[in-house]
Amino acid sequence: MKVGFFPGCSLEGSAREYNESLQAIAPVLGFELSEVPDWNCCGATAAHTLNHKLALALPARILALAEKAGLTELLVPCSACYTRLAATRDELIHDEVLRREISSIIELPVTGRTKVLNVLDVLAACASDGLKDKVRKPFAYKVACYYGCYLTRPAKLATCKRAEDPQEMDDILRLIGADPVDWAFKVECCGAGLSVSRLGSVAELSGRIVADAADRGAEAIIVACPMCHTNLDLRRDAITQKRHTSYSIPVLYVSQAIGLALGLSPRSLGLHRHHVPVRLPERPTPSPEPAVQPSGPKED
Repeated sequence: MKVGFFPGCSLEGSAREYNESLQAIAPVLGFELSEVPDWNCCGATAAHTLNHKLALALPARILALAEKAGLTELLVPCSACYTRLAATRDELIHDEVLRREISSIIELPVTGRTKVLNVLDVLAACASDGLKDKVRKPFAYKVACYYGCYLTRPAKLATCKRAEDPQEMDDILRLIGADPVDWAFKVECCGAGLSVSRLGSVAELSGRIVADAADRGAEAIIVACPMCHTNLDLRRDAITQKRHTSYSIPVLYVSQAIGLALGLSPRSLGLHRHHVPVRLPERPTPSPEPAVQPSGPKED
């Protein structure tokens, strides 16, 4: 299966391990990532708070380039980028006058025919296509699946069926051997872009998430967003100072957890790049069941 790929700025920089893990699991799961040529920043949070047409033009150019490359589906792993591209596509296909204006601004035709997918959309398709049969070393850990704000909001763009208690990531993790915990913070905000300007607020919000996951007995927090990973992993020192408690629970991208279950090396998945060391207890790999020998007639 060939799918378009928009890594976005984070996967080229602070979230390199997310990119590495996706590139590592793709061939094993049977899909090919085709990167959008000459892509640009989607504008993230800044553009749509300052200039509406700029906030449309930046994602629209990415969509136009994907269309030009013949990509009918586009994987956007970053949850924030996904929201910007999906929202732009939705607005343009419902407003012909605006679509023509934005096409003129970016000097490229954009029709909106390229479907925008988040990482759970693609991984769920892989799950239904035999992911469980490809597991070599079950990821047999209690996990807290953290969706964050973007994957379930706004409702008209979300592909998760239950906004307040989504199950899509939980279902994928169960297929690779994990035991998702029932917890209270799976869609709560981690502080997002305030990580730089208001670190204290991020430490408070992210600290609640980390603390609840640990209190529920989770051995790892699983995420699908670079900003969420930054706030829960890189900001762990600030969380420790805010809560006067040290938490060792690691934060993994869903693609990294799948990669480990597929038997890929931790380094190929970028686990060495994390701030909080990924130290998971060893779990014995179950031995394959012996083949049952057909019984034949007894010899005299």
